Amino acid sequence: MEARQRQNDGMDRFDAVVIGAGFAGLYALHRLRDGLGLRVRVYEAGDGVGGTWFWNLYPDARCDSESHYYCYSFSKELEQEWEWSSRYPAQPEILRYLEHVADRFDLRRDIQLDTRVDGARFDDGAGGWIVQTDSGERVRARFLVTAVGCLSATNVPDIPGRDRFAGRWYHTAAWPKEGVDFAGRRVGLVGTGSTGIQATPVIAAEAAHLTVFQRTANFTIPARNRPLGPDEQAEIKARYDEIRDLQARSEGGFPYLLEPRSALEVSDEEREATFERGWEKGGFAFFWAGFSDILRDGRANATAADFVRKKIREVVHDPEVAELLTPRDHPFGTKRPPIDTDYWATFNRDDVDLVDIRRFPIVEITPEGIRTENAHYDLDVIVFATGFDAMTGSLLRMDIRGEGGQRLADKWAGGPTTYLGLQVAGFPNLFTVTGPGSPSVLLNMPTGIEQHVDWIADCIAYMRTHGYERIAADEEAEARWVAHVNEVARFTLYRKARSWYVGANIPGKPEVFMPYVGGQTMYKHHLAASVEGGYAGFRLR
Repeated sequence: MEARQRQNDGMDRFDAVVIGAGFAGLYALHRLRDGLGLRVRVYEAGDGVGGTWFWNLYPDARCDSESHYYCYSFSKELEQEWEWSSRYPAQPEILRYLEHVADRFDLRRDIQLDTRVDGARFDDGAGGWIVQTDSGERVRARFLVTAVGCLSATNVPDIPGRDRFAGRWYHTAAWPKEGVDFAGRRVGLVGTGSTGIQATPVIAAEAAHLTVFQRTANFTIPARNRPLGPDEQAEIKARYDEIRDLQARSEGGFPYLLEPRSALEVSDEEREATFERGWEKGGFAFFWAGFSDILRDGRANATAADFVRKKIREVVHDPEVAELLTPRDHPFGTKRPPIDTDYWATFNRDDVDLVDIRRFPIVEITPEGIRTENAHYDLDVIVFATGFDAMTGSLLRMDIRGEGGQRLADKWAGGPTTYLGLQVAGFPNLFTVTGPGSPSVLLNMPTGIEQHVDWIADCIAYMRTHGYERIAADEEAEARWVAHVNEVARFTLYRKARSWYVGANIPGKPEVFMPYVGGQTMYKHHLAASVEGGYAGFRLR
């Protein structure tokens, strides 16, 4: 089938335009083009595929989920042929994997690289989308699928004097391909979320001196990373059906099932032993194979939080530094728990300092370094590990306009509204992969991505079979879903943390809990109920 058709208005026409060529965009292209036979164009801002794993090149950038399930499940052949080198894959290896997928399934011919989508407008008369790129190219598409990622719009803090800094500054999500040489340099790292926690030990090992500027201490879990030998790889491949079944039955899309008992109904000795087993295994097993009420009951949560705090004191030699690294302002797990390798131990080095910018905030960046309210720190390099405008940033940085020219930014001025995280009322034929209102960042991402893309492909197939041309979320269903998302969140401890889950890291952003915390099982029930009801909650015409 021809990849595109040209209209009388001179614009190329596609059945679908997909924005982004990471995990979501590649799979969307495969399902829509090869599964449904649609004419598809993928636009990707980078000069290569990979999405998150194309851009994030910072030191020791790696996944916090284990390699054997942080990958696609749609192809058993792909599962068996790809060899992962370690338990937690680093950025270069994940990028090679995605490049392999692009080549193996012949996806590159329908991907246009070095092209950023500036905006998209729904054409009420023609009933499709007009998509415009940064080069001025304009194309038409019946369907628009955003595969832009939940964590891809960088958040560079607007600190006075930043552009007067005489040295070099970098954001971890816009890292130069050639890398950064820290040898012999005084480095300041701002931010101690997942990225900063990964980068800190590596930068410290190379720099002459590292100063870490911390606003919020984080609970972090040891990765226990290690190489995967041939025997272990063979054992994983032999068990893939079992692993995928566990992922499908779990609440987070990980191959772990929660301990059904409460942390409060076992003895102190049994609780401690359970925590210790998870700690020694490392990674998300500590969280997703732990007690079932850790995120619902404050007393149960305190047992896990105190266990982690004890571990910090055991590792960090200086009691004052240990206390500064100890989280006190949010329950365990209510911010995404980072996975680390030797993070706390790094602060035992004589050439590493920790600065509390909650107590003494950063005032300005000077030509020579960073000034806080009580001191000046001379620096040669500044690294901003300050994360992203999560969940909505990548969508709102495009000018997306729905029926009647309504801007998505205006509709979401008070916070994002969707139905099932998949569609927005007033924006027909727009699908948001892992959008706000879906489990998204609370799931193993490839699991959530495949779930959404499969739903979208099945929906489009249903529309073609039944002669429908447009689908959009119903306004009342959207309002009910937003209320449900907020109601479910109120039954958890998540709301006790000011995290990027609510947009608290972005000044002026409405603080609304964006992901759906009801878990994968309940969410899949809602998806299935809608489909069984003839796509109930959506308007088809």
